[in-house]
This record gives sequence, structure tokens and C-alpha cells, in this order.
Amino acid sequence: MRGLIRTAVAVGTVGLVGIAIIAKWPIAEPVHLGMMAGDAYRGAYLARSSGCIACHTNATSGGAALAGGAPLDTPFGSFVPPNITPDPDGGIGNWSLDQFAVALRQGVRPDGKAYYPAFPYEFFADFSDQDVADLWAAIQIVPPVPVAAAESDVSFPFNLRWGLKLWRAAYMKPAKISPVMGQSAAWNRGKQLVTGPAHCAACHTGRNMLGGLKDSEALAGNDTLPDGSKAPPILAADLVAKGWTVANMAYALRTGVMPDGDVFGGGMAEVVQAGTSFMEEADREAIATYLLEIDGKLPAANAAETPVADAGMTGMVHTPGMVME
Repeated sequence: MRGLIRTAVAVGTVGLVGIAIIAKWPIAEPVHLGMMAGDAYRGAYLARSSGCIACHTNATSGGAALAGGAPLDTPFGSFVPPNITPDPDGGIGNWSLDQFAVALRQGVRPDGKAYYPAFPYEFFADFSDQDVADLWAAIQIVPPVPVAAAESDVSFPFNLRWGLKLWRAAYMKPAKISPVMGQSAAWNRGKQLVTGPAHCAACHTGRNMLGGLKDSEALAGNDTLPDGSKAPPILAADLVAKGWTVANMAYALRTGVMPDGDVFGGGMAEVVQAGTSFMEEADREAIATYLLEIDGKLPAANAAETPVADAGMTGMVHTPGMVME
């Protein structure tokens, strides 16, 4: 009996020491953007394209822009997108640009703790310093809201943030986006948008029991979205079989109206309303081009693709109406 007690104590002690080590394990890489100037106009376009407004604005309740989004109910608890207006009390007005960069690209809060992966920071990991500065400049012109969003309600043991460090080690795969030689500018631009700021895989890819994305099911659909809805597969073969073309997909991303005359619902409706409807037509067509190509070719039903001048993230153009209102 005494031997069992000693073993239990030893195991418990090792466990506590392990937890203490993990809790102090630094996960943020320092950045030094200082006072880098940003373009608020371009940043607003990037905010639309990245879903910042759709997620951090509770449109259902008439909430102010970026003042906090609707709760996301998941098997792990309810996650509430925070207030990211420039208010120093309710929002992120006390942050520095460097802290914003670490949060956006690395998923780490100013206090060094990890964000839950309900925040799709993995998809923003390849944003350039200028992208970050532009987004930051755009946020600065949003009316500040002094009330913080409600706290997330996460169940045990997922509420222990030190455990997120283990999750990150197991499942975090930061997006690294580079042009593919031999592909068109439109295809490369579409790839960049789909796998980066638009973070399509966050909804359209299945997740395992711990919330990690299943690489083997990339863009193959997800039947367990937080709001109880489903995201259909958006693999090229599935899309073509359902009658999607570059033209009608670009139209759907602008209007929400699908080829069969029905309209997007749930989260996709929000994506269109607050995001893709504000995009340049060339960017919507680029997304469609990337998603619809099978074995490097567009189906015959598609018209010639629209050229895209710049496939870089910095190709986010200055477009009228890209204000966060």
C-alpha cells in the first residue's frame, strides 16, 4: 500500500512539475514593427477579405463594428469573438503594433497566453509586416466601443490555457503561401486568398475530436460547424458536379445567390454579406478559378479567366467602399 502511495505521489509530483514547465514555456516569437506606417484603406479591404468584420461584429443583435461577435457554440464550450475596436478599456487600444502582429500571425495574446484556435490565426501566419500594419491602421479608424465583449465559456479541461501549448505543438500548421510555377496569376491569387485570408478550410475541412483540422479531408466539407450547420465540400469535382462555374461562383460570392437560385445561409451568408461582396471582382474570380480547376484545368463550361496583376498578399488593391462601417 505504501508503495502505491509513493508511486502516486511521485507521478503526481512529476505531473505538476510538467504542468509548471509547460505553463512557462514561451510560444511567441518577438517582432519589431515599431511605428511602421499602414494604409488604412488597404487594411480595410484586407479586414473584409479575412473575415474580421464578419466574426467580430454581432450583426444579428445590431452590434457595433468590431465590438465583439456572436458566440460560437462548440463541443469545447462557447467562444465569443472579442472587441477589437481601438478603445483602451473595452477593446485593444492599449496594444502596440508589435503585440497586434504577434496576436494575428502567431495566436498569442499580449500576456503571453495562447488564443483558442476558434481564432484562425494559422491562416494569417503568412501576412507580411505591411499587411499587419495596414490592418492595424484600419482598426484605428473604427469608432471605439468602451464595453468589452462577454467572456468565452469554455468547459474543463479546455479552459486551462496552458494545454493550448500542447495543442499547438500537435496540430498548428501555419499557412505558408508561395506562387506555384506554371499556374496562372488568377489561380495563384485564388490559392493565396483561399488558403490565407479567406481561410476557407476553417469551415470546409473536418476536425478531429480535439479540434485539429484533418489534412486528409481538406476542403471536403464539415458536418459539425459551431452553429450546428454544415459546410459542403468545395473540392473541384464536387463543385463542377453541382454546376458551379467561375462566373456563377464569382456572382454567388458577390450576391449570395447560388446557381440553383437558392441563397447561402448560416455562416456563409455572413461571409458574403460582410466579406466577399466587398471584394474586387478579379479576386472573386480568382477564388473560383483556384477552387474549380481539376488537374490544372478549368472545366470547359468556364469562360476565360480574368488576369490578376499581382498574386501577392500586397496585391490587395485600393477599392472604393472598403470601409469598416
